[in-house]
Amino acid sequence: MRVPPVTRIIESLAEIWDGYDVLLCDLWGCLHDGRRPFRSAVEALRGAKARGITVVLVTNAPRSRNEVERQLDRIGLPRDCWDVITSSGDSARAAMFRGEAGSRVWFIGAEHDLSVFEPLRIVDNPVKIVRTEPKHAEGIVCCGPEDPYADPETYRSRFADSVERGVPLLCFNPDIMVDIGTRRQWCAGALARLYSGMGGTSHYFGKPHPPIYDLARQRLGVLGKDFTASRTLAIGDGIATDIAGAVGEGIDALFVTGGLAAEETGTSEQPDPVALGDYLERENYDPAYSIGFLR
Repeated sequence: MRVPPVTRIIESLAEIWDGYDVLLCDLWGCLHDGRRPFRSAVEALRGAKARGITVVLVTNAPRSRNEVERQLDRIGLPRDCWDVITSSGDSARAAMFRGEAGSRVWFIGAEHDLSVFEPLRIVDNPVKIVRTEPKHAEGIVCCGPEDPYADPETYRSRFADSVERGVPLLCFNPDIMVDIGTRRQWCAGALARLYSGMGGTSHYFGKPHPPIYDLARQRLGVLGKDFTASRTLAIGDGIATDIAGAVGEGIDALFVTGGLAAEETGTSEQPDPVALGDYLERENYDPAYSIGFLR
């Protein structure tokens, strides 16, 4: 018999921040909804930084950190609430330029995702990458479906030949879906899941997988900061990404229940304790802390 979850429901980040030197904070669902920042979350991170805590934005965005930064500027997220950005896009780009998908790749994504092919300085002697048709590709660079509202099953027939030829798929964003305002979009993780289910090989670089945390450590090092597990807190609304990733890295987690799991956890301002407990028991995760919305 499993032990029921014992997560502590808190009212604000200030209740617990004295225990940490580094925050690894998710973006979508925690700091913004794709269109506007959440002001209470911004103020919470500003308060943490004022106490000397380093804030690393860790996102499964399938783009470079420079592109992520420009997007944050467009939606009005202040730069004074964070220190550095780590994206799954950069983590996956490093693998791509090391040749893990060969040199001829089938690109799946939107026009704004093409920045993934820009040079990356952290890789020495990068492979020259050429985009090609699926039938000629040695690998698949998957940033997300061309139409994020279409059923991922539309790719099944398109994937068949690549699966048969043993072509690897690099998944630049392990998220299955994300909320854009009040609408949900499919992400690259949904296509990678389909590809693997068909017998193909998918490689993941964002949360909950180790490469994005390795990159976070590198970028903390550049800032002269240490990644000490016992002094690091992960913040996120994705149970299978943010919380699972924290478990894998041996760090504490603050589960923001008002994001992807708002309905399942009965969250209005705060989660319903019974609904939250039932949800965490079903998912078999027990984050150290939970809160309705980051504040």
